[in-house]
Amino acid sequence: MHAEPDKNKPLEAFARSLAAASRMWRRHLDLRFRDLDLSQARWSVLLELSRSDGVTQVELARSLGIEAATLVRLLDGLEGAGLVERRPSVADRRAKTLHLTEAACPLIVRMKEISAASRAEILEGIPRQDLRIATKVLNLVSARLENLSSGQNG
Repeated sequence: MHAEPDKNKPLEAFARSLAAASRMWRRHLDLRFRDLDLSQARWSVLLELSRSDGVTQVELARSLGIEAATLVRLLDGLEGAGLVERRPSVADRRAKTLHLTEAACPLIVRMKEISAASRAEILEGIPRQDLRIATKVLNLVSARLENLSSGQNG
């Protein structure tokens, strides 16, 4: 009876550590981006769009792990601020693709500088081999979660 909880301790410890690290990392960035007058929701949308310009709203919502309705409100605000524009999709007349505007470029450059400096600060002293292993494990977890999610939605 006592063997089961001990068997699950490493799993629980990993899950708790992953969740805590993710929360604290986002909080760290949130504090750094505050000078740019961006909420966490807004900066996460802008950073993701900088990596995947031209995605649809559905694709962006999925990659951010948020509801489409939530994303629409964020995009409305970013579009109103002149940072994002929606364009008709060439592939699907019903869809809109999302693009950063020229006005967003200096902001994105600054955000990437802050992100890079934060990454260097946070990961300083951690051996590269450990980071490669951690990345491999996190990619496996992400793939597993994607498979589980696809099974529930399909």
